[in-house]
Amino acid sequence: MAYDLNIQTRFTYQPPQPGQPERYEQIRAAGRAFAELLAEQCPSSPELSRAITHIDEAVMNANAAVARHPEHG
Repeated sequence: MAYDLNIQTRFTYQPPQPGQPERYEQIRAAGRAFAELLAEQCPSSPELSRAITHIDEAVMNANAAVARHPEHG
């Protein structure tokens, strides 16, 4: 059985539905707050850079989940 790659959904613009922009901002704000905490508490290093990159990726993926699955919100 082949895994469904959702190519159609992944590469189609998903216009915001009512309430989604506020959810995007909440997710971004939480990511930003965590990134700022790490920047304050961790030494400048490759590890910190990777941690911030992972937060950025998590925020993007979370917002993509909201956009691609509006029926779950």
